[in-house]
Amino acid sequence: MTKMTVTATKAALALLYELKAKYGAALLFHQSGGCCDGSAPMLFQRGDYLVGDRDVQIGQIGGVPFYMNEFQYEKWQHTDLVIDAVDGIGGMFSLENGTGRRFLTRSEVCIR
Repeated sequence: MTKMTVTATKAALALLYELKAKYGAALLFHQSGGCCDGSAPMLFQRGDYLVGDRDVQIGQIGGVPFYMNEFQYEKWQHTDLVIDAVDGIGGMFSLENGTGRRFLTRSEVCIR
């Protein structure tokens, strides 16, 4: 498989560090596949989201592992992801909900 990358903007890292200070360092991201909260990157405390056998870790940002489902990975494997933070309402179950900001996935299709 082609290895995709995931990086973060300064705004996303600032929000992530704020949430790490509040919830601790044992966090994980999971790229939502479109149910409930669209295709948003969701931030959870480890243990609140169980990573499954069909989840792929594609990297980490700010020391936090970033996962997506293997079926989604198969479709997005030629895409590099940039996680950003923008004003808005976070995902219903994501830790940034209630901060007035939300994580957002920006992407770029790559030919490798």
